[in-house]
Amino acid sequence: MTLPIAWSAAREAVFEAGSAAAPAAVPVPLAESDGLTLAAGLVTLTDLPAFPTSSVDGWAARGPAPWRIVGRVLAGDAAEPLAADGTCVEIATGGMVPAGTTAIVRVEDSTVTGGAVTGEPRKLPDWRRRGEEAAAGEELLPAGTPVTPGVIGLAASCGYDTLLCRPAPRTALLVFGDELLTAGLPGKGRVRDALGPALPAWLRRAGTEVVAAHGPVGDTLEDHVAALRGAVEAGAQVICTTGGTMHGPVDHLHPALAELGAEYVVNTVAVRPGFPMLVARLPGGQFVAGLPGNPQSTFVALVSLVLPLLAGLTGRALPTLSSVTLGADVPGRGDFTHLALVTLDGGRARPVAHVGSAMLRGLAGSVGFAVIPPGTEGRAGAVAQLVPLLDGERS
Repeated sequence: MTLPIAWSAAREAVFEAGSAAAPAAVPVPLAESDGLTLAAGLVTLTDLPAFPTSSVDGWAARGPAPWRIVGRVLAGDAAEPLAADGTCVEIATGGMVPAGTTAIVRVEDSTVTGGAVTGEPRKLPDWRRRGEEAAAGEELLPAGTPVTPGVIGLAASCGYDTLLCRPAPRTALLVFGDELLTAGLPGKGRVRDALGPALPAWLRRAGTEVVAAHGPVGDTLEDHVAALRGAVEAGAQVICTTGGTMHGPVDHLHPALAELGAEYVVNTVAVRPGFPMLVARLPGGQFVAGLPGNPQSTFVALVSLVLPLLAGLTGRALPTLSSVTLGADVPGRGDFTHLALVTLDGGRARPVAHVGSAMLRGLAGSVGFAVIPPGTEGRAGAVAQLVPLLDGERS
């Protein structure tokens, strides 16, 4: 019998396996990079701003007032220097501040009389100095940073046209089980497939490209092997399966992996719920993440193994755990780590109801799993680690 690996060690093992198998980085156009991961630090290609720019509409002046108007600078113009005291140019927000400028006076703080301007500049300068935000060659973001719209905008302002990124992992989903219905009401021994519709959405939110989703896969060894081979042929780098991770009469995942020559990275984890989870590597380098068939256990396996694996494959850091203060007692699970679904109530984490392995009601109203280490219990008022659930944003 395979002894389960500690939950924290399992996360690290699959993360390291993913990191070792991370694909080469490729340049990606800015508009297509959202949700990917920087493979190199984002270094400024120029000073930011590249030249001094006005923060307001007004007058760029040299020396004391009054100032004789000698020109105009709009955004996009190359400004000529102010050569003499007592001169100024009209300037628009974003316009290049002329060399020699000693002050910028806002339109609302100025008066124009007969071609001359008078007024008082504000105490704080109304222009951005060259390099105020960053100096050329400065690293703004490290490798491993997820690309967001904010990162894309920053890269564009630095002068980038493409970003060197890790490609989005290509994933597939195989749902095992003859008992599953894909439409209609459950009954007569058959249940609705709750994972086939849900897991692809979670995989996309984790930043992957779902290239195949197939199910229900028949409860035979031949069907399991054929489905795994089909996912490989579809180009999946990570194949998630649901069900069949035990050793019952219709559990064929382990024999299928053996027939395909797979090697285990993790085989069974000391965590409740969801302990019969696994990650194996096929001879071609593809990963198979075997998730239990009970829905809540499936999502425990997703956050425990699949997300750390994907982080490694994309060059990101191992997903960090946040902290919460428990608002009620949470039982332990003996020698196993207990991942307990919780919701936030008044800033404190409280266990939710309806958390059986086969239930999804509790999960739908939760913010994540409180981590109760082996041999302990969670006490109200104590601080616990939290494994967050994916939200509506891409990670």
